[in-house]
Amino acid sequence: VEAVHLIADGKAPRIPQPKEGATYEGIQKKENAEISWDQPAAALHNWIRGHDKVPGAWATIDGQVVTFYGSSLLDASVPAGQELAIKGASRPGLVTKNGLVIFGNDGKMVLVRNLQFEDGKMIPASKYFSTDETTALELTEEEKKMAEDIR
Repeated sequence: VEAVHLIADGKAPRIPQPKEGATYEGIQKKENAEISWDQPAAALHNWIRGHDKVPGAWATIDGQVVTFYGSSLLDASVPAGQELAIKGASRPGLVTKNGLVIFGNDGKMVLVRNLQFEDGKMIPASKYFSTDETTALELTEEEKKMAEDIR
């Protein structure tokens, strides 16, 4: 009750919070979220997870910024996959059926499930080398008649 009265009377002491020991981190910016490749796999995983969803941990692949989402530590033998050169990484990543495998400086692996390009397009990392082939839908005569009836 005394504290409430001090506040109401404008007489409550004001003690500024010291900066030392503060745990609050300001809003992260995209330019500060670039992945530093000279660290163990666990640190890479934590960096990607810590920046997932905003602002998104990123690296340069084929000259463009690619953002990594959905990482997990991979404790298995090195899977089969197609190599992908990543700027700054000491070892190329591997595009596998489960996603993009990246390597820490300790030789351990991290699996990244999704990648987002600068234009905002997000794909499963396992589809990095897939082409954007689209096939036209062809209807049978019966389906064409049904479509006409529905219209």
